[in-house]
Amino acid sequence: MYATVRTYAGSTELADELVKNEGEVKRLIEGIDGFRAYYLVRTADGAASISVYNDQIGAEESNRQAAQWIRENLPDLSIDAPQISAGDVAISF
Repeated sequence: MYATVRTYAGSTELADELVKNEGEVKRLIEGIDGFRAYYLVRTADGAASISVYNDQIGAEESNRQAAQWIRENLPDLSIDAPQISAGDVAISF
């Protein structure tokens, strides 16, 4: 399994908008080949998402599609590009 963590700082509204559009976000993320899990975490200054896929290709595609969805659907929010960390899942239970 391969995970990608996108950390969005400086926009507390992002999590609210993603929750409002949960169905659309779910279809987008689950529609990528190899989907395993998705989590959205509210942070003190924004949000972080964790996407887990069977392989790196799926995880990288989720980064691309997430960025595109935000650009197209939340153009009025001032959101900096996320900090992205990714790698092989070492432990899962």
